[in-house]
Amino acid sequence: MTKTNKIIRYVVLILSLLFITIGFLRREHLVVLQKAVHICLECIGIG
Repeated sequence: MTKTNKIIRYVVLILSLLFITIGFLRREHLVVLQKAVHICLECIGIG
């Protein structure tokens, strides 16, 4: 593995952790869960 590949790997890791943290701080996980529940309820005909 070259030095460039290692740098790219760590940059992508840091960026992904940064975006995950921003999503949690903005409470996006709750929005995704709420949408998933609505889709499931619509699929089985309750909602």
